[in-house]
Amino acid sequence: MLSLLAPASGLALAVILGLASTAAAASDAEPQERQCIARGWQRVAMQAAGVPRKLLWKAPAGAWSKGAIVVLHGGGGRHFQWCTANSPLVAPQVRFSERAVAEGYAVFLLDSSDRVTDREGRICGKVWDDEVRERPNLDLPLIGQVLRELMPRLRPAGSRTEVFLTGLSSGGYMTVRAATHFDDLVTGFAPVSSGDPYGWHRVCEPGLSARKTVQGAGYDNETGKQIIERDACLADHHPNEQPWDSTRPATKPAFRVFHHEMDGINDRSCADKVSRLLRLHGYPGEADFVLRGGRRSLANHLWQDEYSGAVLAFFAGRMAR
Repeated sequence: MLSLLAPASGLALAVILGLASTAAAASDAEPQERQCIARGWQRVAMQAAGVPRKLLWKAPAGAWSKGAIVVLHGGGGRHFQWCTANSPLVAPQVRFSERAVAEGYAVFLLDSSDRVTDREGRICGKVWDDEVRERPNLDLPLIGQVLRELMPRLRPAGSRTEVFLTGLSSGGYMTVRAATHFDDLVTGFAPVSSGDPYGWHRVCEPGLSARKTVQGAGYDNETGKQIIERDACLADHHPNEQPWDSTRPATKPAFRVFHHEMDGINDRSCADKVSRLLRLHGYPGEADFVLRGGRRSLANHLWQDEYSGAVLAFFAGRMAR
C-alpha cells in the first residue's frame, strides 16, 4: 500500500512513474528531507528520462483550492531548503512554501541534478539545465512528468487545476525555460533573480566560482559579459538568441518578474532583458516587482520575504473565475 499516494491509483502510479513507497522513500532520505517529512511534506523518488530524481510535496487538507506551484531552487541549492530552514538565509523560502500551502496551493519542490555540462562537456554542478543545447535536456522531462502524470494522480477531486511555476536564480532561468516549453500546461510563472535562458550560456571552468557545489559562471550571449557585471545583459539587438520553445497555445501563460535592483549576482539588466523578450514573444506580463535600495550584494540576490505575498497574489489573480 503506497500511503504516499492517497488516491486509489497509487499502485498504478508506482508502476508508471517508478515511485518509491513511503517507507522506502523515508529510509534513504537525507537528514534535511526527514526534517521536511516531519513537517508534513512527502517525498517522491522517480525516474525521468532514465535519471533518478526526487521531490518533496505538500498540500492542504482536502481539495487544492488554489491549484499547484512547482518551485525550482537556486544554483547550488536543494529542494529541502524550501521546507526546512537550517540557515537563516533560506528561512524566507520556507515561509513562502508554508504560506502557499496555508493559502490552498499544493507545493512541489523539485531537486536539480548535478549532471549539467557546458558546451565543452565540463560539469557545472548543482544547477538546472536551462540552456538551449543540441544534447537532450536533463530537466524538461522531469518537469513534464510532474505536470502531466504526477500532479493529476495526486490531485484530489474538486481541486483547482491551475499550475504555476516559480524559481530562484538558476531556478528562475529554468522557470522561464519550462514555462515557455510547457506553455499549454502552465497558468502563470514568476522567475526571481534571474534572466533569459535563451540568451545566455555557462562556462564551467574550475576556479571561476568559489562555490563548492557550482562550477564556472554565466555569460550573456550578446555582450559576452558575466551576468554579475553591471549592464551585463544590456543590448539593443539579440542575433545570438536561441530559438524559443513554445507549443503555440491560443492563450499563453502570464508572468511577473521579481528582482532587486541591487542584485550583486544577476545584474538587473538580465531581469529587464527577460521581461522585455517574454512580452515580445507574446507572453502577457504584469509590471516587474522590483525591490530598491542598499548596495549590490549576494543578499539582494536571495529570495526576499517581500516577494512571497506578491508572488502568491499574482498567481491567485491568474485563476479562471
